[in-house]
Amino acid sequence: MPRYKLVQIQGIIKVYDNILIPDDLPKSIEWKEGRLYFLDQTLLPHHTIMEEQESAEQVYNSIKQLKVRGAPAIGVGAAYGLCVGVKNDLALSMADFKTRIKKQADYLNSARPTAVNLHWAMQRMVSHMEKSKATSTSDLYDEMVTEAQLIHNEDKKLSIGMAETGQHLIKEGMGIMTHCNAGSLATSILGTATAPLYLAHSKGLNFKVYANETRPLLQGARLTAWELQQSGIDVTLLTDNMAAHMMATGHIDMVIVGTDRVVANGDVANKIGTLGVAILAKYYDIPFYVACPSSTIDLATKTGKDIPIEERSGEEVKVIMGKTIAPANIQTRCPAFDVTPHSLVTGIVTETKLIQAPYGENIKLFMELKEKT
Repeated sequence: MPRYKLVQIQGIIKVYDNILIPDDLPKSIEWKEGRLYFLDQTLLPHHTIMEEQESAEQVYNSIKQLKVRGAPAIGVGAAYGLCVGVKNDLALSMADFKTRIKKQADYLNSARPTAVNLHWAMQRMVSHMEKSKATSTSDLYDEMVTEAQLIHNEDKKLSIGMAETGQHLIKEGMGIMTHCNAGSLATSILGTATAPLYLAHSKGLNFKVYANETRPLLQGARLTAWELQQSGIDVTLLTDNMAAHMMATGHIDMVIVGTDRVVANGDVANKIGTLGVAILAKYYDIPFYVACPSSTIDLATKTGKDIPIEERSGEEVKVIMGKTIAPANIQTRCPAFDVTPHSLVTGIVTETKLIQAPYGENIKLFMELKEKT
């Protein structure tokens, strides 16, 4: 059995003080004594190395290269990364320092286009700067660090909230499929799609998780399977093309995935392959849930057709773990995400409630209530 300890996030989320959290969950991001560290997820599961981020350029490359990944973690990492990017500019005038902050925020925001948390975090950091009454660059820098820490702590609260909202969906003996990594590695703690799994497991429920490997970069195999196994959850790894068979033979009772963006009508952008899983789940009458913190909801984008889909290097398709598997000159396509229509979604697990159809109306209401609290 895994070891558990009571984790209290003092002053932030006291209502959830009694949630049991595995004491060995990996941390994707750490801020220690004014220094930023990312767990290099490209090296997992063979090596666990925390890499210090010493410049905005390094943070940008870490996001681009998926050393830090997952929409919530990207937002948190970029918020701290903005601080790292301007910490050596305190000798500038206040006006020039603010200009520098805006430029670095725009730069970091360009690292990846699909996950909305990156844009959200940069907007929030710049907005705080513009409202600040600080009279010195050092004071403004300290405020920026504090704001990044608030974003980090709020992300922990969101994960724990999704655990509470979603854990009632999990029943004894269930088979649960997930795709890509929406775990603790993709957030600050517990994850999004995995958060209800960790809470249900801590309460003694027995269930099986089936993790799709998630080609081309194998986040399901390298990350989800690894972290769930580390925590003592019963997890079985599948290749992506086994999903239909596992559903057809009755092994899967529920699907839960994370998301990089949910838009105003409820359409969902997530790792490539999610759409296929959703279509299969609909065919086999299996509920398909999306775990989504409010920070990942994008009301400014109307439908999934308006979401920019990142196209990555074809080398990711042709090479697996450093070994070429295809002809040298073969043409490739490498979209990193796809869009699942809201009509295939059974429910959206947020930090406070389960949102269901009609999504356009209920997502808007959820966000309006969020603004008031």
